[in-house]
Amino acid sequence: MPDPASYDDLMAYLSGFHAIEEQIRSGIPCGPLLMAKPGPRARELADLALTYKIRVDRVGTADLDRLSPDHRGLVLETTDNDSAEFTTLEDFLETLGNRSDALVIILDEITDPHNYGAILRSCDQFGVDLVLSRRRRTAKNAPIIAQTSAGASAWVKNAEEANLVRAVQILKENNFWVYGADMNGQSVYEINLLGRIALVIGGEAGLSRLLRERCDSIAAIPCQGRLDSLNVSVAAGILLYEVSRQRALGKLKKKVK
Repeated sequence: MPDPASYDDLMAYLSGFHAIEEQIRSGIPCGPLLMAKPGPRARELADLALTYKIRVDRVGTADLDRLSPDHRGLVLETTDNDSAEFTTLEDFLETLGNRSDALVIILDEITDPHNYGAILRSCDQFGVDLVLSRRRRTAKNAPIIAQTSAGASAWVKNAEEANLVRAVQILKENNFWVYGADMNGQSVYEINLLGRIALVIGGEAGLSRLLRERCDSIAAIPCQGRLDSLNVSVAAGILLYEVSRQRALGKLKKKVK
């Protein structure tokens, strides 16, 4: 039986069933899977782990309590780096080739792991090709991110850059239109979101000044409520849906012609 006290401090422990399942299916190295008094769903995931050649260890409930208090009889050992394939912006652009409809989302200091995970979930659902974030100024908590994203963190491709302003310039040089998200911008429903698009989403303090200045336009979500803004993960989901809607409509118009 493994000794939890001996684990490296860099280890992270996933306890959500969806997060564990997607982490296993992604093929990213992880494990072992630790089990204590498993129920039917936990046993299914144990069988899945064995299929993917991930070791399954039986441990005591107290061991899992120390690793992840909200566990349900099952914990998957990972590290804070065990997420979807990491790449570089340059490599990503090289793999695009002549594709004209790429979608990038740039996260400007999203430090809350719950918001970060929720955004990744929307990115997975709406076909985002790359999530670009600032190195060392992004949420870091693999278990919370994985659980909040319902496992999407195992699938969405990521890149980190030290200088997002420079990254935006590189995207523009590669025919991307860059739109920042802010409540004081132009209605997103009036903006053409076809083609190569990059959306810049700011954290709690909004877009940084230098990034805002590099955007081609600022997109706003028309709202009618009494509050002055939307939660950042909700706003990201709405913007990504609008991109998806416009692209679906564009394909339909081409078929009609």
